[in-house]
Amino acid sequence: MLIDKITQLQQTGSKPNILVVGDLMVDHYITGGATRLSPEAPVPIVNLKNESTTLGGAGNVVQNLISLGAGVMVCGIIGNDIYGEQLTQILEADGVQTDALVIDPDRTTTVKTRVLAGSHQLLRIDREVTNHLTGDLENQVITKLEPLIAEADIVILSDYSKGLFSPELTQRIIALANAAGKKVIIDPKGLDYTKYRGAYMIKPNRKELGEAARAARVNTLDEVKLAAKTIFTQTEAEYLVVTLSEEGMVILSELTHKLLPVKATSVFDVTGAGDTVLAAIAYFMASGFDIEEACELGNHAAAIVIKEIGSATTTVEQIKEHIATRQ
Repeated sequence: MLIDKITQLQQTGSKPNILVVGDLMVDHYITGGATRLSPEAPVPIVNLKNESTTLGGAGNVVQNLISLGAGVMVCGIIGNDIYGEQLTQILEADGVQTDALVIDPDRTTTVKTRVLAGSHQLLRIDREVTNHLTGDLENQVITKLEPLIAEADIVILSDYSKGLFSPELTQRIIALANAAGKKVIIDPKGLDYTKYRGAYMIKPNRKELGEAARAARVNTLDEVKLAAKTIFTQTEAEYLVVTLSEEGMVILSELTHKLLPVKATSVFDVTGAGDTVLAAIAYFMASGFDIEEACELGNHAAAIVIKEIGSATTTVEQIKEHIATRQ
């Protein structure tokens, strides 16, 4: 039935319009070979062979949405620097609407630089400022978001604890979306989920749920359900979707739950899989699928990308093919 519904969606040629508000980052890779140690210190010398940049953080959600075929608008904070320019250029080259990027002159664009010798990571250098925005910048964000929320079919908040989502601004964004009748789905970070009050859906992983609920254990389904009660009290969310790694995911409301077993036959790398799940759920919900169907398809999307090394994306056609192979 899901295959038939996906086929009908493809035949319509419709393209959901999705707004991503989040902590945008640049992933910067320096790769080379290392065959000797430095005479200056007991560290390897890397002979540079390649240098590249790609989107990270909320940008990985954006890339997953693009791969699925969504129209994407993005709102976030960048610095007045070369990495902010690169981030904007990458987004625009992918056809993403960047009118709502806000430049903070007192902040560096968040960059994670990884130095690799072959496939072995030797070092990571982070450039970041994680302070919350000034009141003036928060007002700029809201002003830029208002017309985009009106255009969006669904709103994603991708929180990486890099300073964008203060409790005050998060509540203003959710209130704006709710007033416009747009569902808000959230990939959370940190221990204070009260700032997500009013969201339609929140998608923590098992560890994040346990920490936010101050639960001693979240190993069993009953323990997950107990921890979820705390989050429902804090947020009044309609749904929690908790990813359970090799066990799949569980969809919870205050009264019900449904466990969706993992769809993967092999696992090579779970990097970025949570962003893929979030993007797939948003894409299919914005396309008219209910939350259970969207989560089932998100489960299939995750099963595809965890077979790849590093952050990966998938397509609607690949998801359909994956379902067919499992029947």
